[in-house]
Amino acid sequence: MATYTPKNILITGAAGFIASHVCNRLIRNYPDYKIVVLDKLDYCSNLKNLLPSRSSPNFKFVKGDIASADLVNFLLITESIDTIMHFAAQTHVDNSFGNSFEFTKNNIYGTHVLLEACKVTGQIRRFIHVSTDEVYGETDEDALVGNHEASQLLPTNPYSATKAGAEMLVMAYGRSYGLPVITTRGNNVYGPNQFPEKLIPKFILLAMRGKPLPIHGDGSNVRSYLYCEDVAEAFEVVLHRGEVGHVYNIGTKKERRVIDVAKDICKLFSLDPDSVIKFVDNRPFNDQRYFLDDQKLKNLGWSERTTWQEGLKKTMEWYINNPDWWGDVSGALLPHPRMLMMAGTERHFDGSEDSNSTSHVSRNPNPTRMVVPVSRSNSSINRPPLKFLIYGRTGWIGGLLGKICEKQGIPFEYGRGRLEERSQIIADVQNVRPTHVFNAAGVTGRPNVDWCESHKAETIRTNVAGTLNLADVCREHGLLMMNFATGCIFEYDAAHPEGSGIGFKEEDKPNFTGSFYSKTKGMVEELLKEYENVCTLRVRMPISSDLTNPRNFITKISRYNKVVNIPNSMTILDELLPISIEMAKRNCRGIWNFTNPGVVSHNEILEMYKKYIDPDFKWVNFTLEEQAKVIVAPRSNNEMDASKLKKEFPELLHIKESLIKYVFEPNKKVFTGEAK
Repeated sequence: MATYTPKNILITGAAGFIASHVCNRLIRNYPDYKIVVLDKLDYCSNLKNLLPSRSSPNFKFVKGDIASADLVNFLLITESIDTIMHFAAQTHVDNSFGNSFEFTKNNIYGTHVLLEACKVTGQIRRFIHVSTDEVYGETDEDALVGNHEASQLLPTNPYSATKAGAEMLVMAYGRSYGLPVITTRGNNVYGPNQFPEKLIPKFILLAMRGKPLPIHGDGSNVRSYLYCEDVAEAFEVVLHRGEVGHVYNIGTKKERRVIDVAKDICKLFSLDPDSVIKFVDNRPFNDQRYFLDDQKLKNLGWSERTTWQEGLKKTMEWYINNPDWWGDVSGALLPHPRMLMMAGTERHFDGSEDSNSTSHVSRNPNPTRMVVPVSRSNSSINRPPLKFLIYGRTGWIGGLLGKICEKQGIPFEYGRGRLEERSQIIADVQNVRPTHVFNAAGVTGRPNVDWCESHKAETIRTNVAGTLNLADVCREHGLLMMNFATGCIFEYDAAHPEGSGIGFKEEDKPNFTGSFYSKTKGMVEELLKEYENVCTLRVRMPISSDLTNPRNFITKISRYNKVVNIPNSMTILDELLPISIEMAKRNCRGIWNFTNPGVVSHNEILEMYKKYIDPDFKWVNFTLEEQAKVIVAPRSNNEMDASKLKKEFPELLHIKESLIKYVFEPNKKVFTGEAK
């Protein structure tokens, strides 16, 4: 049997679970091989996993993303890479139901970038692509023979679909360009260092904490488990003896039901399964069984060495000895975890990640960076631990957000740092350890946007530089940023004429730069499109039930000597700010027109004011031309298309209905008593 000897190996994702064991094994057994690790340090990666290798002269770590073509090409050339072992991927099925696009980006696009770099450089002698047994889909319960390497691929969830898609690209590059590719498909792996979103480490940590072990469905689902060191040895065999163009299953015939895994862990901890095991809602689709035929790999000389009892005991002992390896993982231990999957949640070799902070609400003493989108139903089962970091304490919206959090029992803290000072933002994030960041800070003008015309440097510093600083820090720390922006970056035009009912959509380019305020907001919105961790909420002419607040649009126009009369989209804060918190829970991203559907004119609002608040109220209109003589900067007038928001939140009221329900009806008695 011919053997292959690599020289310079690039291992992607090697700060993760399986790949770290492979990397450490190769470093230990082959001092002549140079190993270069490329990992973006996502939430389930940990540099400490590579501690056995870091002092070796043949080891090099590079923090980066496989989706960066320039970086990948640079590494292949400068490190003279001849072999790639591609492990990097999003792998947790539960996450794929809540954020499938991230799986496509990482698992398919990332693989494509690697393959293209291999084609361009023309120096790769082996490309080992790591796939999963889940690409085969569900195995019949009564099947006696497992899926072999030529079996049809029938993935049943977004995760396995992206892995199957990546496999197709690997196969295509092998055939079209002659790349020397090998693919592996493996059963479940367990052992030390595994991030506890997976079943076995999750159950072990929960048992250590005396908490229930949650089982999806009835626990009858069957899985095959391999100990991590056996799997690392399998990759060592495939690397040296695998044939180009072939697929190898890495599996075991020893199957176990999930309920039996839980009972075995209970036995190790001397716990009563009947009182500890808790049955919870099943996944949207939970394959009953995965079963592999692993004879082909055995023909290369590999075999499973570690018994289930031995491997489980080793794993338990490791977690008992390393309880804080992953820091705060309370979110991962939920029955149905969802992760905010972004690079930047870096874990350092010294393991120092703890920080102390006080919170407005102490209900959640151990906040995490994990996000569990709230179910569309009213069920409160498995509601995640949340903690918000809010910027804009002295502002109107920032203050209201704090009150809503207090009412909903959500722990939060206001940011202390100035947004222009990056180090201060980092200190806030490290001290508060939030799950989400809300940016309600910004310069709108004192008392109005005309102030920005004569204070341009201050406006840029806060609205542009500060906002980008915050977005960038949030991205580095794997945090979703809810950014309160403005819709005052549009004005009626030929394609969106006044009164037509045709509103500006989220994808439309801003067409209004009449005020410096609007110019900076349009500029920063365009730049924020490059940050996948930002949810931009376009607010317009905000209104609340507090008619004494001078920032309230109704309060403003009711005090003006004269007003224009133009229909506009507006934001009723009493209805929409709670929706912004729900959007954070749902992990919404991108740009959203954050207004109530429809438009309302100045005169229509003042008519309501007269009807509900002050029957004697009078006002005078004037034209835009007359208005221009008494203001410094032009004002934006437009209609925003709120259909995207309405689709996400069908209960959202039309602007006029919302005005009556949330603003005028609650204030009617306050101002007029029983008078009709």
